[in-house]
Amino acid sequence: MTPPVFVAPSLLACDFGRLHEEVRRAETAGADWLHCDVMDGHFVENISFGPAFVDAAARVATVPLDVHLMVERPDHYFPRFVKSARIITVHVEARHDVAKTLAAIRAAGCACGLALRPATAFEDVVPYLGQIDLVLVMTVVPGFGGQPFMSEMMPKVRAAVDARASLGLGFRIEVDGGITAETAALSIAHGADTLVAGTSVFAATDMAAAIRGVRGG
Repeated sequence: MTPPVFVAPSLLACDFGRLHEEVRRAETAGADWLHCDVMDGHFVENISFGPAFVDAAARVATVPLDVHLMVERPDHYFPRFVKSARIITVHVEARHDVAKTLAAIRAAGCACGLALRPATAFEDVVPYLGQIDLVLVMTVVPGFGGQPFMSEMMPKVRAAVDARASLGLGFRIEVDGGITAETAALSIAHGADTLVAGTSVFAATDMAAAIRGVRGG
């Protein structure tokens, strides 16, 4: 059974000075989740925000917070997010014992996801598919918003669909980076069911229409 399509607006693209208002605006516009891009300046060439920001968003959010840890040591930092996050996604390329980190996230009461950069082969996440609730295929090089969508990542999305079916698993397939109505349609056509959208929804004149466009109507 194909999962319903979820849209997760990325708070990295919101007005930080009006965080609570932006969270409510995204929810009113139809957000299924809210995506939180946590960057440490080491794993990626940018610093975004940390647990205090995520906690502040959680104080008003009623939809799940989808926390994406783009950090070098996710095993060390994920406990700081468990009280506010519903889903915590870590990178397969980061410096940690991947299986142990995923197990610890689940033991802490959160769903767990595993992300891979554009340069990483899908085969690198295959050993862990039975442990996760979500696989995140990055469709830009992680670190900065506003990059163009990399359509060459679509074979990874298809590989995730095939692996999920062949193994009888139920993880969601998320894409993040350069998501607009057009690139979302391409991603959905290849099997993605969770779309992270930043600028294309937060900067839209009509955010609800933008989210509907990303979802596919």
